[in-house]
Amino acid sequence: MDLIEQTVFRGGKKIDLLPRELKLLEYFLRHHGQVVTREMLLKDVWQHDLGIETNVVDTHISNLRRKIDDHGLPSRIANVRKLGYMLRAPAP
Repeated sequence: MDLIEQTVFRGGKKIDLLPRELKLLEYFLRHHGQVVTREMLLKDVWQHDLGIETNVVDTHISNLRRKIDDHGLPSRIANVRKLGYMLRAPAP
Protein backbone atom coordinates (compact mmCIF):
# COMPACT_ATOMS: atom_id res chain seq x y z
CA MET A 1 0.00 0.00 0.00
CA ASP A 2 1.38 3.39 -1.01
CA LEU A 3 -0.08 5.92 1.41
CA ILE A 4 1.13 8.94 -0.56
CA GLU A 5 -0.30 7.78 -3.89
CA GLN A 6 -3.28 6.11 -2.19
CA THR A 7 -2.78 2.94 -4.24
CA VAL A 8 -2.74 -0.76 -3.42
CA PHE A 9 -0.99 -3.49 -5.39
CA ARG A 10 -1.06 -7.23 -4.84
CA GLY A 11 1.05 -9.59 -6.92
CA GLY A 12 1.99 -6.69 -9.19
CA LYS A 13 -1.64 -5.93 -9.98
CA LYS A 14 -3.34 -2.71 -8.90
CA ILE A 15 -6.41 -3.13 -6.71
CA ASP A 16 -9.00 -0.39 -7.09
CA LEU A 17 -10.34 0.55 -3.68
CA LEU A 18 -12.81 3.22 -2.68
CA PRO A 19 -11.53 5.92 -0.26
CA ARG A 20 -13.17 4.31 2.78
CA GLU A 21 -11.79 0.89 1.79
CA LEU A 22 -8.31 2.44 1.62
CA LYS A 23 -8.72 3.86 5.13
CA LEU A 24 -10.00 0.52 6.39
CA LEU A 25 -7.08 -1.40 4.87
CA GLU A 26 -4.59 1.13 6.24
CA TYR A 27 -6.12 0.71 9.70
CA PHE A 28 -5.82 -3.07 9.50
CA LEU A 29 -2.21 -2.79 8.32
CA ARG A 30 -1.35 -0.46 11.19
CA HIS A 31 -2.95 -2.95 13.62
CA HIS A 32 -1.67 -6.14 11.94
CA GLY A 33 -2.03 -9.18 14.18
CA GLN A 34 -4.24 -7.32 16.66
CA VAL A 35 -7.94 -7.85 17.18
CA VAL A 36 -9.80 -4.79 15.92
CA THR A 37 -13.30 -4.30 17.25
CA ARG A 38 -16.25 -2.90 15.33
CA GLU A 39 -16.31 -0.03 17.84
CA MET A 40 -12.66 0.80 17.13
CA LEU A 41 -13.36 0.89 13.41
CA LEU A 42 -16.45 3.07 13.80
CA LYS A 43 -14.54 5.50 16.01
CA ASP A 44 -11.21 5.62 14.16
CA VAL A 45 -12.14 5.03 10.51
CA TRP A 46 -15.65 6.51 10.37
CA GLN A 47 -15.41 8.99 13.28
CA HIS A 48 -18.86 7.67 14.19
CA ASP A 49 -20.54 7.97 17.59
CA LEU A 50 -20.27 4.78 19.57
CA GLY A 51 -23.30 2.91 20.76
CA ILE A 52 -25.17 3.20 17.48
CA GLU A 53 -25.86 -0.13 15.77
CA THR A 54 -24.83 -0.19 12.14
CA ASN A 55 -23.74 -2.77 9.58
CA VAL A 56 -21.56 -0.31 7.67
CA VAL A 57 -18.40 -1.96 9.04
CA ASP A 58 -19.51 -5.45 7.99
CA THR A 59 -20.47 -4.23 4.52
CA HIS A 60 -17.15 -2.48 3.91
CA ILE A 61 -15.13 -5.41 5.25
CA SER A 62 -17.04 -7.76 2.96
CA ASN A 63 -16.29 -5.52 -0.03
CA LEU A 64 -12.63 -5.19 0.97
CA ARG A 65 -12.28 -8.97 1.36
CA ARG A 66 -13.74 -9.50 -2.10
CA LYS A 67 -11.12 -7.17 -3.58
CA ILE A 68 -7.97 -8.21 -1.69
CA ASP A 69 -8.40 -11.93 -1.03
CA ASP A 70 -7.14 -14.77 -3.19
CA HIS A 71 -10.11 -16.85 -4.22
CA GLY A 72 -10.09 -20.32 -2.71
CA LEU A 73 -7.88 -19.32 0.24
CA PRO A 74 -8.99 -18.16 3.70
CA SER A 75 -9.69 -14.45 3.95
CA ARG A 76 -6.84 -12.19 5.02
CA ILE A 77 -9.31 -10.42 7.31
CA ALA A 78 -10.41 -13.01 9.84
CA ASN A 79 -13.50 -12.85 12.02
CA VAL A 80 -12.58 -13.18 15.69
CA ARG A 81 -15.75 -14.53 17.23
CA LYS A 82 -17.51 -12.07 19.56
CA LEU A 83 -14.51 -9.71 19.45
CA GLY A 84 -14.03 -8.26 15.96
CA TYR A 85 -11.57 -8.77 13.12
CA MET A 86 -7.87 -9.40 12.60
CA LEU A 87 -5.60 -9.03 9.57
CA ARG A 88 -3.73 -12.31 9.04
CA ALA A 89 -0.40 -12.90 7.40
CA PRO A 90 -0.61 -14.17 3.81
CA ALA A 91 -0.77 -17.91 3.28
CA PRO A 92 2.64 -19.44 2.47
